[in-house]
Amino acid sequence: MPDRQTHPRTHHRGAAGDWPGQTADGPHSESLTTEEAVEQLAAQLEAAKGLAAEHLASLQRTAADFANFKRRTAEDREREMGLASEFLLLKLLVVADDFDRALEAMPAELKGVAWIEGITLLDRKLRALLESEGVTPIEAIGRPFDPREHEAIATVPSTGRPEGEVVAEIQRGYRVRDRVLRPAMVAIADGGAAPGDTISHTN
Repeated sequence: MPDRQTHPRTHHRGAAGDWPGQTADGPHSESLTTEEAVEQLAAQLEAAKGLAAEHLASLQRTAADFANFKRRTAEDREREMGLASEFLLLKLLVVADDFDRALEAMPAELKGVAWIEGITLLDRKLRALLESEGVTPIEAIGRPFDPREHEAIATVPSTGRPEGEVVAEIQRGYRVRDRVLRPAMVAIADGGAAPGDTISHTN
């Protein structure tokens, strides 16, 4: 008897990926595939949203860091320029001190002399220059001692003035706008009564 050829049975997937016994366009298979696709798209959308939120937060942090860097850089530059300006103004104050001493020591008989008038004019121009830069003298004499504006280098006894009142100015002080550029060197009363006065004497 001739041998009977046998062929292994194989199952072939259909065009729609169904197994034998399932139609390619069966309504149940199509419903599952659509649901799976929707779930997959929803998962991808959520992942994309999370990634976008991370990128947005990173960009916001970077923008905030850059804004802070610009602010700090501007403040540092302004502070450096301010320090340089104050250093120059302090040098000009030394010249102003020299004018003060020269004019205070000027003999009375020289008043009205042409070259003395020239020195006085230079002094006025220097004061105008300082004032244009916001530099103004600190009031001292007759004021209560203020450690923020005054530097006490001596005390004067028996003045009859209240204790701590500035009674003499040794070197003029200056402020630039709202900051003290250089404190005034002063002498203050020690609170003792003046000769012949009583403790209750006040002006």
